Amino acid sequence: MGLGKKSIRINGADCGFESILLGVITSIGGFLFGYDTGQISGMLLFKDFVNRFGQDQGDGTRDWTPIIQSLVVSLMSIGTLIGALSGAYTADWWGRRKSLSFGVCIFIIGNIIQITAMNSWVHLMMGRFVAGLGVGNLSVGVPMFQSECSPREIRGAVVATYQLLITFGILISNILNYAVRSIEDSDASWRIVIGLGIAFSLPLGIGILWCPESPRWLAARSDWEGARTSMARLRGLKHDPKHPLVERDMKEMYDSLEVQNRVGVGSWVECFTGSTKATPKVAYRTLLGVAIHFLQQWTGVNYFFYYGATIFESAGIEDPIQTQLILGAVNVAMTFFGLYVVEKYGRRWPLFLGALWQAGWLAVFASMGTALDPENNRVSGIIMIVSACMFIASFASTWGPIAWVVIGETFPLRTRAKQASIATAANWFGNFLISFLSPIAADGISYAYGYVFVGCNLAAAAIVWLFLYESRTLSLENVDRMYGEKDVKPWTSSKWTPPGYITRKQRDETHDHDDDATRIGSTETRRAVSGEKKNSDSFPSEARTEDASRAV
Repeated sequence: MGLGKKSIRINGADCGFESILLGVITSIGGFLFGYDTGQISGMLLFKDFVNRFGQDQGDGTRDWTPIIQSLVVSLMSIGTLIGALSGAYTADWWGRRKSLSFGVCIFIIGNIIQITAMNSWVHLMMGRFVAGLGVGNLSVGVPMFQSECSPREIRGAVVATYQLLITFGILISNILNYAVRSIEDSDASWRIVIGLGIAFSLPLGIGILWCPESPRWLAARSDWEGARTSMARLRGLKHDPKHPLVERDMKEMYDSLEVQNRVGVGSWVECFTGSTKATPKVAYRTLLGVAIHFLQQWTGVNYFFYYGATIFESAGIEDPIQTQLILGAVNVAMTFFGLYVVEKYGRRWPLFLGALWQAGWLAVFASMGTALDPENNRVSGIIMIVSACMFIASFASTWGPIAWVVIGETFPLRTRAKQASIATAANWFGNFLISFLSPIAADGISYAYGYVFVGCNLAAAAIVWLFLYESRTLSLENVDRMYGEKDVKPWTSSKWTPPGYITRKQRDETHDHDDDATRIGSTETRRAVSGEKKNSDSFPSEARTEDASRAV
């Protein structure tokens, strides 16, 4: 029996093994993101790495000048920004699966360029730029693919595994940096760390081709039979594609796609030009996604992961790479808790409270580093490490995973790929600013730089409270409906239930047939989603087929 015929019960509904396998494989994209982020922190301290790519100092030694260090670290983020914008095109042109394989190929090319660098920091920097193109492409494709394929009962947890694998990538890179530091006088130290990234990427590039394609992408191209088969496989019902659970998912998807197709094809401009009845609050949701993802970076997390080893070395910590390893372990452990948080408590409250908690501990970190010189005060150094751990514990269980969940389920289908690209590009732009400005800012204002992140976390808490709607347990189609309800406010959105539902999880079966008649009504629509034919032609009609083929 194939995996497409196996399922388990989660939150009262059938979730196919293939949907779980898809979540695991695609999350490797997050691992590559984290691995590339975490490896540079330790490598910046390796003797051979510094001797090859550092700069001559006035005292005759080799070390990094702040601007060169900023460029080497940050140009990867410029690559990821461009890759994120390109991800909208590749995901729409080739489908979600092939787009991810393409991103892996670009990532591998970038790693090869880095490995072959000899003494030129520009050569190394360009390799990081190319690898960033691949990571950026994946950072758009993975959460979008997971959101479109995962049954809504597990969607939040599946998308959150993307962040979980980011934390694993950071931890594994920290472990490898710690393991090879005994040979830091040899070029093998950093070449091994970079080269292993190629091996880690292969399961994603190859394995994803064996997973089902996104049913929503197939439906948008009028491949209703393919969409039904994919939906059934993801529910573990490949042997029963007419199962009521599959029928319900297909009807909701068809209804949403039909309404959106009537107003034309989504464009980049439309992401910022208001809304229609079919696609409410489009510009609102674009700007919300941009704000959340930009501020995810400016919570300050990559201040620690890019430069943590350097920060703690300057604070007088005896083994800064070991300290970085501790932070990575906290990051992984608390992200597991985040998978529970996102399904149990939703999106709004964890993001709101997490931002306030993070602001508090960053204030402690910055205050201790500013008031007491940590290089000459052991207590100050210890408190700073504890503060960093408490900050990362919160980020890992809230802003880390949930920001990716939000962009995966907030946007309408017609413009989802483009809006996800814009939001993810904002994430990478924030990432670039952090990686570029941190060495320069730290050289100028030292640990007082932490107060900047305090302010950003407070701003993030305010934006979540005032603008983010609670989408927990809703289908992607019903998220659109919720944003279109004029009487629903962000702070009351958790109480909203879709028409025809008793709760967000349970349909009102006594009104089910009436609701279907209202939403799906026509015989043509029922035939389209059930795979029937009218005369010898499949549905929808030719006009709708042409519209649907351009929908995404």
